[in-house]
Amino acid sequence: MALETNKYQSAKEALADKIRRVPDFPEEGVLFEDLTPVLADPDALNIVIDEMAQASRELGADLVGGLDARGFLLGSAVAYEMGLGILAIRKKGKLPPPVITQEYTTEYSTAALEIPSDGMDIAGKSIVLVDDVLATGGTLVAATDLIERAGGKVVGYVVVLEVEGLGGREKLGDGKLVVLGQ
Repeated sequence: MALETNKYQSAKEALADKIRRVPDFPEEGVLFEDLTPVLADPDALNIVIDEMAQASRELGADLVGGLDARGFLLGSAVAYEMGLGILAIRKKGKLPPPVITQEYTTEYSTAALEIPSDGMDIAGKSIVLVDDVLATGGTLVAATDLIERAGGKVVGYVVVLEVEGLGGREKLGDGKLVVLGQ
């Protein structure tokens, strides 16, 4: 439910005020931008979700894909705001078989994402992928591959923040990208 009044005029303003910046985490030289204070503040969370939902509407989504784990929080709220369902894209080993698995590389390691291979009707659906941060693009590319293998179509990406200089934007190719913090 939207707040009647909000102390923030935009998500960008809320993010600038609420993000906690932690240097040298998870490793030296990395500036970690923690969204936990944004998620805990009703005004900040509300404006972020409103803007993510508006961007998703403009992309023509009829299903929201949320990436494990913060993408679940954001994606669920966006899907609710839009009156849509959410496709939970899980880390490997969290779903019972049968699943479709896609491996990918992050800035720190390799990992894999999964979706159920049955019981999901995403064939022909237009799906927007929602996540907290775009860094190397590995998770969003892997999620796109999963959805396409299941017959769905990714119509765009909506993220809160982008870590520039890691090549994520370029890996998404021609995919429509909305970054709230820019």
